[in-house]
Amino acid sequence: MLTGFKDFILRGNVVSMAIGLAVGSAFTAVVTGFSKAFITPLIGLATGSVGDFSEASFTVGETVFPYGLAIAATIAFVVTAAVLYFLFVVPMAKIQAKFAKEEAADPKAEKRDCPRCFTEIPAIASRCGHCTSEVEPLAAALAKAGLEKAGPEKVAVPAAR
Repeated sequence: MLTGFKDFILRGNVVSMAIGLAVGSAFTAVVTGFSKAFITPLIGLATGSVGDFSEASFTVGETVFPYGLAIAATIAFVVTAAVLYFLFVVPMAKIQAKFAKEEAADPKAEKRDCPRCFTEIPAIASRCGHCTSEVEPLAAALAKAGLEKAGPEKVAVPAAR
């Protein structure tokens, strides 16, 4: 029983997830501290108020509603999300786009109907696979597949492997 638990805990993805949560928690604390130390006072300067929202509240009857805590948490969330987006998401997207491989065009992806039997065939086909009648390949499909016309009637098709 304990061996299975040990295997589960020492599995690579569980350890990575735990490390990620710990780093994320520490990162959130840093960004929250930054927003309390710099962003909130700057908002206070811009609005002409004190800038410390944590003490703001209103009372209805004998119940106190500390709405300032919600405002401070919202500011911390927005700053955290902005920092994560601009420091991690945007650079990672650029790196992934830089190293992404361009997908090769599938020459059989574009389809058309056979003029004789009306079954669906690839647009680059020179013969119908169902009725075996000769058909003229579409020029656009040949260009997309990287094949060129060899003559008025013939198509340069790679040799069978």
